[in-house]
Amino acid sequence: MRTLAKITLASVSALTITAFAAQAEDYKIGLSNGWVGSEWRTQMIDEAKAAAEAWGEKGVEVEVVVQSANVDVPGQIAHVRNFISQGVDAIIINPNSPTAFDPVFAQAKEAGILVISTDAEVSSPDAIYVGIDQKTWAMESAKWLAETLEGEGKVVAINGVSGHPANEMRVSGYREVFEGYDGIEIVNEVNANWDQAQGQQAMQNLLATYPDIDGVWVQDGMAAGAWRSIMDAGKVEDIAATGEIRKDFIDLWVENDFTSGASVNPPGVMASALNVAVLMLQGKELKEAADKGQYGNAMYLPIPFIDGDNVEDVAGELDGKPGYYSFTSALSIEDAEALFN
Repeated sequence: MRTLAKITLASVSALTITAFAAQAEDYKIGLSNGWVGSEWRTQMIDEAKAAAEAWGEKGVEVEVVVQSANVDVPGQIAHVRNFISQGVDAIIINPNSPTAFDPVFAQAKEAGILVISTDAEVSSPDAIYVGIDQKTWAMESAKWLAETLEGEGKVVAINGVSGHPANEMRVSGYREVFEGYDGIEIVNEVNANWDQAQGQQAMQNLLATYPDIDGVWVQDGMAAGAWRSIMDAGKVEDIAATGEIRKDFIDLWVENDFTSGASVNPPGVMASALNVAVLMLQGKELKEAADKGQYGNAMYLPIPFIDGDNVEDVAGELDGKPGYYSFTSALSIEDAEALFN
């Protein structure tokens, strides 16, 4: 017999959560992923499934129902409605819009369903966010790039999917950092849709137009392609560029001694969100309210950073993994429990 949890969420200055205790430790959680353009998303789902299985060792049965497909916003709203119809206890969503889900999340709340977004924040007062601060993610690597260039140089930016909430927060982040350095000039910004091949072509085009650039701020999913164009142009020693967290790129980085730095957005964010969700469904209360971020409903996770000082250590941790595997981290069950009273 599954638990019906009543979740009350407010995000004015703090988040209040109440839940009825479970008669049986048995939960069904829906996972919604609205874009399948990278192995990162596949790893995200796989890590969340593994987190659900780990609860079984504690006598808690967590069934996950996955809807993962390339869909527009209405298609992902349909994901949520399907979960509501199935009577899930919680929904964890990597959303394609920050604001479009407000009405359907309200419907989920009315049905007694906990909603958590991850990887991209949402405006709904009926949901919380568990993941990294995407703006800070961008700011950390932009600061690394600006300081590596000693505050002087021409920079280009290669961004992800235009309009996606995580992408827009990242763009805001690096622009804010670079504006703080009078000697840094952003000469062009392009989109390559988090696709490695598009990132490589974009970098090739940018180098043809701006052969004297000093730095490249590029998002993960495209950095490996961008760096290949930098290598093809014989400019590895002339350009500093941000990197990414896939094993194949980390190996390339070490082999060629790139001047690179990478903020880590771990695929484990959905697993972290799942562990938080189970504890909330059990009626536990957070020690600190999830009241961060622009919408006042975020719980931010730490953002690891990779640069020349620790890249070989990271490469060692990834030894034996397939090339598409991303360096990751997640809140374990014990880590998540430490966040609750």
